Amino acid sequence: MGVIANRRSVMTLFSRPTDIHSHRTRLVLAEKNINIKISNVEGPDLPEDLMDLNPYHSVPTLVDRDLTLYDSRVIIEYLDERFPHPPLMPVDPVTRAQFRLVLFRIEKDWYSIAEEVETSPDGKLGSKARKMLRESILQSTELFASRPYFLSEDFSLVDCTIAPLLWRLPIYGIDLGKSAEPIEKYMDRVFARRSFQQGMTELEQEMRL
Repeated sequence: MGVIANRRSVMTLFSRPTDIHSHRTRLVLAEKNINIKISNVEGPDLPEDLMDLNPYHSVPTLVDRDLTLYDSRVIIEYLDERFPHPPLMPVDPVTRAQFRLVLFRIEKDWYSIAEEVETSPDGKLGSKARKMLRESILQSTELFASRPYFLSEDFSLVDCTIAPLLWRLPIYGIDLGKSAEPIEKYMDRVFARRSFQQGMTELEQEMRL
């Protein structure tokens, strides 16, 4: 590409087609119907202009004119504030802080395990990691059952974070079992959303074919 950042007229997202952090960012973009150029980064080598823009050489990376952001949670919160409709975080500061804490815990407890897939040679989770992730998700069954979305009547950044992970359960080799009916219903509800369908790459769609 070789495009200088300040010459970009449209926002650009550097995204990997199967990366879970990229997936949640694309889901937010689709939910808000944001016009953006998505630059797919495939293979181990990153584009030169991305390496110049992001000192961590990571994806997703968002470029909005002179602004470059490169942590997926920073990116999705920025998008929610920059494009306020529909809002994906509560307005009330206390509830907002609680949602941020949930996002932190999902990343710490769930994403940290799921990321082993990205780094393992065979692209699979080890049996210990599988068991830990499955048990951790099942511990939240009551929270999935209590409201239409996670902790909320409305779709939020928390759902944008949980849904890509639940979508990947088959490739993680995780079957939640019969006790997970509320989670299955939640998955059906979220996976059927227009934004979820539009935010996926072809390779992500194939994860559940």
